[in-house]
Amino acid sequence: MAPRELPRVRPLFGAEEIAARIEGLAGEIAAELPRDVLVVIILKGGFVFAADLIRAFHRAGMRPQIDFITLASYGEGAESSGQVAIKRGLGDDVHGRDVLLVDDILETGRTVAAARRLLLERGARSVKLCVLLDKPGKRKGASEADFCGFTVPDRFVVGYGLDYAHFFRDLPYIGTIEEGTGNHRG
Repeated sequence: MAPRELPRVRPLFGAEEIAARIEGLAGEIAAELPRDVLVVIILKGGFVFAADLIRAFHRAGMRPQIDFITLASYGEGAESSGQVAIKRGLGDDVHGRDVLLVDDILETGRTVAAARRLLLERGARSVKLCVLLDKPGKRKGASEADFCGFTVPDRFVVGYGLDYAHFFRDLPYIGTIEEGTGNHRG
């Protein structure tokens, strides 16, 4: 079996730029939210960003508790189905808690809207959203991030936890897929 040809990636934000922005985000969040906020990370894409953000919280004097949720709206396709399914639910009780929902990218807003709704239905006192990337050109609703690392163009982005067909999550930077390389979705 021949190795799969992967598309080339053009860097958009370097590792040092990402690290500096995460430190800034941690400071912004620490100034606004309680020290013991419950951080709920949306898996899979948010795991790299969340790990670095949580370490930055420590340096900012916070002591968050952490939980995870897995939601899906893409299935096997490249476009959102519009329906959000819970693949893995919360382990912690959120009733009366201030929650920071962390995700890799805000595109259509459907996934984070469903997660926010779920947390509020379960009694969270407040739910704030922190995303590494915001792609406002894809928004399908009123979801907006309370804290955002970078705004990105309407291009397919990978790296730093974001994937293309399960590849590129390991990149230490964020980049865009170069058109005309590999066999990819646009």
